[in-house]
Amino acid sequence: MPTANTLLLVLDLIGTFAFALNGALTAIRVADVDIIGVLTLGMFTALGGGILRDILIDSLPPATFSDWRYLAVAAAGSLLTFVLGRHLEGMVGPINMLDAAGLSLFAVTGASKALEFGLGPAQAVILGAVTAVGGGTLRDVLTKRVPNVLRSELYAIPALVGATIVVLSSLAGLYGLAWAIAAAVVCFGIRMIGVRYDLNAPKPRHARNPAQRRKGNCAVGQGHL
Repeated sequence: MPTANTLLLVLDLIGTFAFALNGALTAIRVADVDIIGVLTLGMFTALGGGILRDILIDSLPPATFSDWRYLAVAAAGSLLTFVLGRHLEGMVGPINMLDAAGLSLFAVTGASKALEFGLGPAQAVILGAVTAVGGGTLRDVLTKRVPNVLRSELYAIPALVGATIVVLSSLAGLYGLAWAIAAAVVCFGIRMIGVRYDLNAPKPRHARNPAQRRKGNCAVGQGHL
């Protein structure tokens, strides 16, 4: 039976690998970068959320820098993508699935580590979500895109749900491998349903989409000519 620390480490490393693949694939698909760029984006995506988590709970130095396996896994995932990624760069599906996998696993590990460090239930849920979206947000900023967490396909909500499952099962004294997997699966499922059916969190009732705003701005500009 794996210990809590072993379970946390394994899930953290799998999430790191998934996000490294995702970040590197994103670099190949949307940015004109060389091997250094692919490695950088892959590793920032893989490690950003975990570093932010550890800083917030004062777990210093962050696990990324105290355990060589994190850097090794992130670098390996990025390099693997650099070698094989040209065959996948036109495929949106793998990028979305890897993003959902990393999101799910980091939501679980973020909430788990928060509870391990004595944070309350609400704080643990929030930290789980922050850990989950941190790397993807950094990836989107570096590629000059509006972060997914701010715009699309139920990104933060699945992370909050997954982290909540971890916290509730822990409070009930049930948390273990089965509940960790269940929380990750639920988070992954909600995220992919959002991608598949283009579902989004509620927006302001009278908000216009970006195309409408650009059209309106052009019309205003023409009116002053």
